[in-house]
Amino acid sequence: MREKFDLQERFIDFAVCVLKLCEALPKTFAGQHIASQLIRSATSTASNYGESQGAESRADFVHKLGVALKEMRESHVWLRIIAKAGMLEKPEKLQPVLQEANELASILFAGVSTAKRNIASKRNPPSPENPAQNPEEL
Repeated sequence: MREKFDLQERFIDFAVCVLKLCEALPKTFAGQHIASQLIRSATSTASNYGESQGAESRADFVHKLGVALKEMRESHVWLRIIAKAGMLEKPEKLQPVLQEANELASILFAGVSTAKRNIASKRNPPSPENPAQNPEEL
């Protein structure tokens, strides 16, 4: 268990785990292609999340976090392809990586959704002319 929640470290750990997993893929054309794509998307997720932390604006933050989410979803798809194709000699090693990809995608999705909501609420704050509406009234 982690004592301190450090999301950047978690993305880096995921990328390192994927690097090691890709070393176990077969040295075939398909194995090398998938390894290359998976390494690109998994490492991109970590770097895009890091970039989002230094965003120049809220919109830039949402954009970079959104790119990280797209890359994580791509990583998850490549991992599922590896599983369905039976490309690993020890397929049990894949399940924790798939689970982590799913969890990280959920975290990124929540972050993007929250940031977009916050931006929208800053643009349209409640006022006497524009009161906050109850979602049930819509």
